[in-house]
Amino acid sequence: MTGQKLQQIYKLLFERFGPQHWWPGETTDEIIIGAILTQNTNWQNVEKAILNLKKASLVSLEKLYSIEQEQLAQLIRPAGYYNIKAKRLKSLLKWLFEQHNGSLKEVESIKTDALREELLQINGVGRETADSILLYAFQRPVFVVDAYTYRIATRHQLIERECDYEGLRSLFEDNLESDVKLFNEYHALLVRVGKEFCKPQARCSGCPLEKLPHQLETD
Repeated sequence: MTGQKLQQIYKLLFERFGPQHWWPGETTDEIIIGAILTQNTNWQNVEKAILNLKKASLVSLEKLYSIEQEQLAQLIRPAGYYNIKAKRLKSLLKWLFEQHNGSLKEVESIKTDALREELLQINGVGRETADSILLYAFQRPVFVVDAYTYRIATRHQLIERECDYEGLRSLFEDNLESDVKLFNEYHALLVRVGKEFCKPQARCSGCPLEKLPHQLETD
């Protein structure tokens, strides 16, 4: 039943919104950079920061590894929390270059579960960021969940409110075909409906999921 409901939600969202063309990055390097920069901000701010990096010809993990953290912080300033994010980017780059010779090909040879554990050991890389890197940069069938996913799944009674990140991730991974393209599109569609309709203050009228059984929070 859960699998059928998840498929029904996906079908309704895809019919309304169509393909979302995620992740908006031209290279693996850019996707990894964006996964850090998008923490606690909107994508428009990330785009401004990445544009700064492009103007400086620095959308490259190797080049970013070589520059000072202070210079990086100023370049990514539009993304907000720029000093923190510069430090986190540098931590990720240190892991890549000191443990894997700066080679994404070497990283790509690591099995998904082991790579996820390595990413989670990096300072400032949480589960959502790690899973975004796995799915969008390394094309691994890992479902990315976020606040939108939690809100929609709770309101549509797919999970209990106390469900944690791993439980919610398992809900999707255990009940859907393990497919990178599907996971990519589904996550993007959940973000889209979460931004436009399933906001903290729900706007159910006109939502593509409006006719499905759902319950809003009462406290």
